[in-house]
This record gives sequence, structure tokens and C-alpha cells, in this order.
Amino acid sequence: MATSIGLILIIGLLANTLFTKMKLPGLLGMLIVGILAGPYAFNIISSELMSVSADFRKIALIIILLRAGLGISRSDLKKVGGTAIKLSVIPGLIEGFVIATISIVVLNFSFVEGGILGFIIAAVSPAVVVPQMLYFNERGIGVNKGIPTLILASSSVDDVVAITVFSTFLGLYSGSHVNIGIKLLSIPVSIILGLVLGIVAGFILVNVFKRYHMRDTKKALYVMGVAIIITALESALKSYIEIAGLIGVMSIGFIILEKAPDMAKRLATKFNKIWLFAEIFLFVLVGAQVNVRVAFEAGLKGIVIVFIGLIGRSIGVFISTLKTSLNLKERLFCIISYLPKATVQAAIGAIPLSLGVASGDTILAMAVLSILITAPLGSVLIKLSAHRLLDTG
Repeated sequence: MATSIGLILIIGLLANTLFTKMKLPGLLGMLIVGILAGPYAFNIISSELMSVSADFRKIALIIILLRAGLGISRSDLKKVGGTAIKLSVIPGLIEGFVIATISIVVLNFSFVEGGILGFIIAAVSPAVVVPQMLYFNERGIGVNKGIPTLILASSSVDDVVAITVFSTFLGLYSGSHVNIGIKLLSIPVSIILGLVLGIVAGFILVNVFKRYHMRDTKKALYVMGVAIIITALESALKSYIEIAGLIGVMSIGFIILEKAPDMAKRLATKFNKIWLFAEIFLFVLVGAQVNVRVAFEAGLKGIVIVFIGLIGRSIGVFISTLKTSLNLKERLFCIISYLPKATVQAAIGAIPLSLGVASGDTILAMAVLSILITAPLGSVLIKLSAHRLLDTG
């Protein structure tokens, strides 16, 4: 496994540098490295590393979401709050149900199978979106209207909604008694519980750091450890109660920024340095989950469904940004920023197949195809459009 880690670091870093020099997102190069090095291509990555891939990816995602929380101030959040809530819910629901409906016609799915597929694909990827929004925030691109903060605040909640509705449809398929009303009610409850956990953890950490002197590196490690425990609690309590762990992770950073802004800035610098290491593992290992041959099985029908879903999502973003201060160019940027998919699809795309869903192989192929289409397309378009569509302040 050590050899695989070394190869991932060297080749991933080279790919990142090469694509950056080509004026393309570095993550695109790392995704391609992962696809080629993964078990479905040249199989360079050891099976031991692949078996713990999900944990590595989760830790990397936690690091970037902590960094996001450390960059979201209360004033910025107030500016975008209402719009962020709409963006968290409306685009994903429209995309999910559009795909559910179109798959009945194109793939001969039942509506429940279509719902399973729709809400696997509907989740936007914070792993792709968040790093770029932080980059724009730091450089003052779109900050006058809080656009990077808007996308940061809404993208992780979007995932909570998609995964909750996906699990509802999965329950309906398996024949287990699912109360849809209670499931939908669990979405705001899980978000509130995640917020409470993160806020409490943030207050405790701030008080400990103020009372006991320690280096910022140690503080960053304590914060990361607490964030990992919060996501572990989410997994441990999943059968009893839903907790939006990633929302809690972002909340920790938000509270630290609110209560100790100087400390937050120093911690943000530390997490930026850690992210240089973590992003390589995140995107290479996400790429390693992608079986290109499976994606090809979805064929032209799959491509059509993915793009129709993206049209539905785009309409949802347009509706969510109506009656806001955003102009047409800025709204178009929000639409582009909500295109990429990767993390959730790689994590849950194979679950229906493993649980014996009749169309599970097709659903997996569609999930993989959505990554191959939207992750490169979305990340490139975000990078290229930002300077053209947003105020550079």
C-alpha cells in the first residue's frame, strides 16, 4: 500500500501541475490518473488501498469542508441565506424527478427504479465545487454578491436532500414500510442536528484553544479529529436517526471564524496546506472508482438522460435565483457551478446492484457515466466562465 500511496502522490501531483499549466482544472488531471491507475484499467493501486478508499475520500472531503466553514462569515451567510436554502432543495428535486420520469420512457424502469437512479445522479459534488469556490472567494471573484459563499453553503445540503430521497425510493423498492412524510421531515431534522453538533463542537474547541496555549498545527489536528468523529457519529447512528455530518463539519469552521477570527485565518492557512496533500487522494481515488467500460453500457440513452437531468437542474437553479440581486450572467454561473457530480455517485452508485435491484447494473452504469460527463465538463466550465460572468471586485 505504501508504494501505491507514493505513486498516487507523484503521478497525481504531476497531472495537477500539467493540467494547471494547460489552464484546465488540476482535479481533472487527477481524476484521469485515478481512472487509468484504478482496478478497471491498469490496476496500479493496491487492493489494500482501494479497500480503505472511502475513508481516505471522506477525510479529504472533511478537510475541504472545514476550510469552507472557516471562510463563511455571518454577514456573507445572511446575504445569501434564503437563496442558498432554495438552491439546496429545488434544483436537486427537479433533476431527480425529471430523470425518474424520463427513465420510465427511455429505460423501461418503474417509477421507483427511476427515483433510485434520479437521486443518485441528482447530488452535486462538493469535492469538485468547493475548492473552486474557495479559490474565487480568496481572489475576490464574485464576492460582491456573495456568489462563492452561496454555492458553498448550498452544495453540501443539496447532497443531504438527494441521499435522503434516494434512501426513501430504495426502501419503497425493497418493500419495507417507508413513511414518505416522515422521511421528508427528516431532511430539515438531520440538517438541524448536524448544525447543533457542529456548533457545540466549535464552541468547545474555541474555549479549549483560548484556555490552553498550543501551536496552530495542533489546533488544526484537533479540529480535524473532532470533525471526523462527527461524521463517524452520523454513520453509527444512521439506523436510529439521520444526522447531516458534513453540515456539522462546516459549522465547526463557521463558529471558529465567528468567535476567534484571527485564529480562524491561521487555521485556514493550515488547512490549505493539508489540502495540497488531501486533494490528490480525493480526486485520484474518486477516479479509481470509475469503471469506464460499465459507463459505456449506458450508451447513447444514458447520455441523453444525464443531459436532460442537467437541463432540469439548470431550470431549478434559474427558479431558485429569481427575484434576487443576481444578474443574468451571475445566474448562468450558478447554473454552471451546479453541474459537476462525482463524490456521491462514486460512493452510492453500486448500492442498488448490491441490494438486488433488478436494474442495478444499469443504475451503476448511469452513475459512472454521470461522473465521466459532468465532473470534467463542470470543472472546466466553472474555471473558464468565472472571469467572464462574475464581477472580479
